Amino acid sequence: MSLIIESSELWLASTNCYVAASEPGGLAIVIDAPPEPTAIGELLAEHNLTPVGLLLTHGHVDHSGGAGGFVGQSGVSAYVHPDDDFLTLHPSEQIRQLFGATLSEGDNNDFMQPPEYEELVDGMSLELAGLTVDVIHTPGHTPGHCCFFLKEEEVLFSGDQLFSGAIGRTDLLGGDYDTLMASMRDKVLPLPGETRVFPGHGPATTLNRERQVNPFLQEFSSR
Repeated sequence: MSLIIESSELWLASTNCYVAASEPGGLAIVIDAPPEPTAIGELLAEHNLTPVGLLLTHGHVDHSGGAGGFVGQSGVSAYVHPDDDFLTLHPSEQIRQLFGATLSEGDNNDFMQPPEYEELVDGMSLELAGLTVDVIHTPGHTPGHCCFFLKEEEVLFSGDQLFSGAIGRTDLLGGDYDTLMASMRDKVLPLPGETRVFPGHGPATTLNRERQVNPFLQEFSSR
């Protein structure tokens, strides 16, 4: 099987929205839904892929704000960890806090929450689109943040846990630096070094590279 991964940088934060499939023109999973649901559909259509599920790494609006619109368009289920309900279920409140503004009536369609979410649980495996996705709960950036590991393909969708040369912010609501670093130590760094990392923002990297050059991981290098 040859894994197909395509992406688009969407919305104000240039958030990476990924689609992953096991074959061309087949079924796909979507990872994260910035508030541009139409663009997510266009990404899938461009590669002739049919979505079967939406996996949200966490509840920040730049990753989940388009979930309701996309679910409404596609009919798929959205998955998120319940510890982020205080974020995922209130996209309009996040916009108010971030920008000091409320949504206009025309904007609401891009920030709708799905009627319900499927709950992610640490350690669960999802069988979607011919792929096995292991859920790794990595709190710190948000309480419910999760990474998605495709063991056979050695691919990690890291959301805002780990970036190329950086880590996720912990100064936002629900963030905690010590918790994020504990998640890094206990959940992320034990993965195989050859693992390709596809983050929520910025370019892809590998776990080996981040172990060597990421300044935030140097405290673990001598252990």
